[in-house]
Amino acid sequence: MIENVLEPVVNKSTRVLIVGSMPGQQSLEKQQYYGNPRNHFWPIMSELLEQCAPENYTERLNWLQQHGIGLWDTIKYCEREGSLDAAIRNEVPNDFETLLAQYPAIECVLFNGGKAEQVFKKRIGLNVLTGRHFYKMPSTSPIPGKNIKSFEEKVKSWSIIKTYIE
Repeated sequence: MIENVLEPVVNKSTRVLIVGSMPGQQSLEKQQYYGNPRNHFWPIMSELLEQCAPENYTERLNWLQQHGIGLWDTIKYCEREGSLDAAIRNEVPNDFETLLAQYPAIECVLFNGGKAEQVFKKRIGLNVLTGRHFYKMPSTSPIPGKNIKSFEEKVKSWSIIKTYIE
């Protein structure tokens, strides 16, 4: 069983919560969200926020929070060989009901890829998002999948975030 030890990155001013599935091996080893340097997450945020993401990880998290953006993952524990979402089995979800009750300013949840949304629906239920907007976004993962989008297409899709942070 793999444990996701990354805590939620959220504060009282978080308006958008970006929800991944389960960090890949590199991210777990580094103890960083989107720690794989090939992942498009940080470059996409840089495009959308019209600023270069800081190099330092702690500064990156602070930068997101200054823009009302938080991070967490759907899965707390799972079985998985490697880093592929498709290999995830027997997942146990994080406690979103408590988190969302503690942070009522969260208006929007963006699922980073299909697995994050799928597990959320199956293990948590979309009813905990009542009164909030939610969207499935194209994955920022560098791992090829069946619905590959270009970087520009991903930025365009992810631009929905601007509705909630500006």
